[in-house]
Amino acid sequence: MEIYIARSAGFCYGVKRAINLAKKTLSKSKENCFTLGPIIHNPFVVEELEKQGLKVVDSVKDIKKGTLVIRSHGISKQEKEYLDKMGRKVSVVDATCPFVEKALAMLEILKKEGYEIFYLGDKNHPEVRGLLSYINNQAVVFEKPEDIPEKKYKKVGLISQTTQKPEVFKRSVEKLLPLCEELRVFNTICKTTTIRQREAKDLAKKVDLMIVLGGKISANTKKLAEICREELEKTYHIETAKDLKKSWFKGVKKVGITAGASTPREHIKEVVEFLKNLGE
Repeated sequence: MEIYIARSAGFCYGVKRAINLAKKTLSKSKENCFTLGPIIHNPFVVEELEKQGLKVVDSVKDIKKGTLVIRSHGISKQEKEYLDKMGRKVSVVDATCPFVEKALAMLEILKKEGYEIFYLGDKNHPEVRGLLSYINNQAVVFEKPEDIPEKKYKKVGLISQTTQKPEVFKRSVEKLLPLCEELRVFNTICKTTTIRQREAKDLAKKVDLMIVLGGKISANTKKLAEICREELEKTYHIETAKDLKKSWFKGVKKVGITAGASTPREHIKEVVEFLKNLGE
């Protein structure tokens, strides 16, 4: 059995940065160290950090004293204001992904200049909820171009969740263009996401079976699985090597592996080890 691993599989820069900041914070003090929601969308990494002392809370109001590590998805305007009021009681370590911060800057420009904002993304994702709070949720959020209401608009600004497919973003531009007098587009899709998706697509065309490794609630990992399934029906989205089944590989000669931005390299190695033992 031949095994192929996508070059960009595994942790992206934003995730590495968030985890490193969390570990650095824990090394200074393991008491009263928090994240608002899971720091990344990988339950095994989150569990490991919890063992080291990082506590996950659902609300900033649960933090009365200590240090908050802001996760890679960022926080909402209301949460930021609450933390500002807490002052020295709560120290803040900001691990927000730079691409998310860039998206916020673009959103605020569109809002200030009077554009009707269209946002390609999942309205329930923490990144989207957080960013839209800074513009009082005044945006049309849609998951595919077909959801855009067909009517005439004047000034439209288009922006995207950082983990969306470039092809879907392009189709959204094509859908909006004839509907408005002016269209301003900010491509806020993460560059690493674009590269990772392209690699997954190319790899799925060359193998008999694809393994997509990463958290089940990870937006970027789910997108990778969707892209691979478009090219190859035999695509499996798993969280760890324990989810693999020997029966999947009957008659399979070439296996491709890709992984989400919040997947540790160790998990990829475990999948490779499983496949090598299977071959033996």
